[in-house]
Amino acid sequence: MTHRRRDNHKSELSHSSRAAFVVRMFREFPERVFSLKQLVSASGGNSRDARYVVRDVVESLVESGVVERLGRDKFQLSMAQLPRYRGVVDMIGSGAAYVRVEELDSDIYVNQRNMNCALDGDVVEVVVQRQSTRAGDSPEGSIVSILERSDKRYVGVAEVSRSAIFVHPDSRKLPMDIFFSRKEYPAVSDGDKVVFRIVEWAQGAKSPRGVIVDVLGKVGDNDAEMHAILAEYDLPYRFEQEVEQAACDISAVISEEEIAQRRDFRDVTTFTVDPADAKDFDDALSIRRRDDGMWEIGVHIADVTHYVRPGSIIDCEARERGTSVYLVDRTVPMLPERLCNELCSLRPNEQSLCFSAVFTLNDVAEVLDEWFGRTVIYSDRRFTYAEAQARIETGVGDYAEEIGVLNNLAQQMRARRFKQGAISFERAEFKFILDQNGKPLGVYTKEQQEANQMIEEFMLLANRRVAEFCSCRVEGGKRSPRSMVYRVHEEPNEEKLSRFRDFISRFGYVFKPNKGRSVAKAMNKLMAEVKGRAEENAVSALAVRSMAKAFYTTDNVGHYGLAFKYYTHFTSPIRRYPDMMVHRLLARYLAGGKSADRQSLESQASYASEREVIASEAERASIKYKMVEFMQDKVGQMFKGHVSGLSEWGVYVELQETHIEGMAYLRDIEGDFYTYDEARFEVVGRNYGRRIAFGDEVWIRVKGADLQRRTLDFELIVSNKR
Repeated sequence: MTHRRRDNHKSELSHSSRAAFVVRMFREFPERVFSLKQLVSASGGNSRDARYVVRDVVESLVESGVVERLGRDKFQLSMAQLPRYRGVVDMIGSGAAYVRVEELDSDIYVNQRNMNCALDGDVVEVVVQRQSTRAGDSPEGSIVSILERSDKRYVGVAEVSRSAIFVHPDSRKLPMDIFFSRKEYPAVSDGDKVVFRIVEWAQGAKSPRGVIVDVLGKVGDNDAEMHAILAEYDLPYRFEQEVEQAACDISAVISEEEIAQRRDFRDVTTFTVDPADAKDFDDALSIRRRDDGMWEIGVHIADVTHYVRPGSIIDCEARERGTSVYLVDRTVPMLPERLCNELCSLRPNEQSLCFSAVFTLNDVAEVLDEWFGRTVIYSDRRFTYAEAQARIETGVGDYAEEIGVLNNLAQQMRARRFKQGAISFERAEFKFILDQNGKPLGVYTKEQQEANQMIEEFMLLANRRVAEFCSCRVEGGKRSPRSMVYRVHEEPNEEKLSRFRDFISRFGYVFKPNKGRSVAKAMNKLMAEVKGRAEENAVSALAVRSMAKAFYTTDNVGHYGLAFKYYTHFTSPIRRYPDMMVHRLLARYLAGGKSADRQSLESQASYASEREVIASEAERASIKYKMVEFMQDKVGQMFKGHVSGLSEWGVYVELQETHIEGMAYLRDIEGDFYTYDEARFEVVGRNYGRRIAFGDEVWIRVKGADLQRRTLDFELIVSNKR
């Protein structure tokens, strides 16, 4: 009896130990699918008793919901046992994705097989099945449900058959074709560029189903491709009829009653200075010599908010857009043409309504007095920058004396601004010469001259002083803060500056400071040193990236790059909604109104910053498209350039004459096996030791130009000599 009890006890211990092991296997490997045979073998035996024990344990776990049965002999830890999170899908070209979860430090990686028909931008519920084992790695998981389908618009090219339309998306974030019924879209033809949304991807279906929102035209057509870029970034490319009609209904008559309420500048010399191809003129300068010998300079800005009332259909549309968008070949305006090119354009030989900042300056450009308010002006002349520059250089021509005075004052303000710590990033701007169909024929450099600087300095002055005036109310010697929308630029990040310092040291440059105004002084000194050298563009580009990005907010932290304690955007209400906000705030405070609701202003400012970023991305996309289009007929040709970037997969090269950039894959460089040395910012050949670094002068051959991907592939021509 005793012997038998001892055997039973031994059996019970064995059963308990094996059961615990099976449970631990499922817990430690939640992504694994196990068979009973695998579990029995892993638990250290394959006897009949062992198989019975494991089977009983697994069946018990299934019944309790801890383990799921996936097949006749397949088991996996139940998803219900894993931590769950709500997140947004960020899809990658392979069909896999990263799910962005707010409460986690890193995104959750989801393999394509575990996507559960989720797509880019969807809000999903995701479980973590495997934690990262190395620093910097992402945890891995599976999407268990789709909570909200994204309503994002995509663009693609239609392939039409007898009964179906399959659209090949341009976006790499949709690495599959989208199905549409041919019967529903009989007007869509093969090769059409279309805008679509995805509405469904049923389990088991090969392709998602979508709805076509718009047909843009044939692939390769310039208008179709530019509209495709706008649609890709969810930017409008036309106004709704109701908005256009509302703009047309606005009266152009300037009544005597309206003029009587404004300061009259119609008898003061006033003119605009703009690019030669400008269609709207939203700012003008006036100048007159006062009796006391001082200069009265007026910065006159189109009074957009006189015509666009808060909450109106035009105002709501402008707020939604946030900004005008400037593609290579067109402007997509924030306001309908009736407003930006007519009512609010300060056209020559016409009287116009303005919101103005008027300054009294002495001969050394010191501000002695200022006035803000609504005005009426008469523009005597419309100058192009080239015409104004000619008068600065020669002193000859109509209004040459006035322009000379304005330029002299502006240059003094500019010198003072840089002495106070403003940063000078003056990179040449490159423009395309386009034919009537938008095809790029050439590239030219657009450089900032004194005429540009003259306008810039007076706009900066107006923006700065309006910001300071609105920031607080001064009464009886006491200052009361007021809510205001500022354009701010924070101090540089020390970590970014450290990386920048490491980078430029390889060129022999020294950059010591890491915070405060000393950074600006050192940056200006460095920019002067690199000017005209091979590495100028590389150093300048990385210097800009080491700086913070400017944005709109009600929290005034100053503008580091301009060295201003107060700064806002007041001077372009035709093309920026924050400027309209500032005009309304200025009018409110001039009238003695109480401080505006800060929370509401902050929400609008944050949204405007987001729209600005999106518009900039679309503008860059249009530039890339035109670069690729310009190089299409140059495949096989060789060009000289400079290395403008390096990565573990390729060398970026900027061509010398056109400043167009493409990439040469490391795997395609002949004669050696090249790898990227991140610590030294170099690419190194394993056999011959050839080194390729930032700023190096190289020769490339154009290998390919892909318009749909907007990429240029270069072949690097290298010698194996050290």
